[in-house]
Amino acid sequence: MKRLLILVGVVVAASHAQQRTWRAFASTPPVGKTDAEKKILVVLNEIVKTHQTYLSVPTQDGRALRLFTEAAGAKSVVEIGTSTGYSGLWFCLAMQATGGHLTTFELDHQRASTARKHFREAGIENMVTIVEGDAHQNLAKLQGPLDVAFIDADKEGYIDYLRKVLPLVRPGGLILAHNVEMVPDYVKAVTTSPDLETIFYMEGGGLAVTLKKH
Repeated sequence: MKRLLILVGVVVAASHAQQRTWRAFASTPPVGKTDAEKKILVVLNEIVKTHQTYLSVPTQDGRALRLFTEAAGAKSVVEIGTSTGYSGLWFCLAMQATGGHLTTFELDHQRASTARKHFREAGIENMVTIVEGDAHQNLAKLQGPLDVAFIDADKEGYIDYLRKVLPLVRPGGLILAHNVEMVPDYVKAVTTSPDLETIFYMEGGGLAVTLKKH
């Protein structure tokens, strides 16, 4: 029994050490390959350093957004909830490779202005269209097809946002949603539809990754 307890302790310690190693890798800043990528990364790091990440995704989720967007070869990305532009910068980092464009919706004028400043500093203002105002209304003007849609705004509005963007997302496109542990109705919607396949990335703030199959 004593040897068993020692063995269990060793396994648990090794597991914890492995988790710390993974987190260390996840928090390591990515390296830009081109000057354009490096310029975006400078602004991303400055936003974190100066605590301008109001309601933004954590770095782990930002990296996931980039990975999914680039893997999808996305040329048309929609974001609901710009905040200060932090997640938008990750999308634009991915679209350096895909040649895409980001349309991002923000209710608050001050946050939209801050995001514009960050996009300008990163040299990507031509890749981004910021739409100010109520996204529930403004999404009606949006046209598809979309490759990736990202929902990160008022949690009580997630179902409405999903209903509005889902018909615009192309088959094989992705719908991403942040802080999903706070919106069980959304989780139910994307896990019970036969037309959708959803996984959850919980390393950061909780990201639902939904594939539109048809």
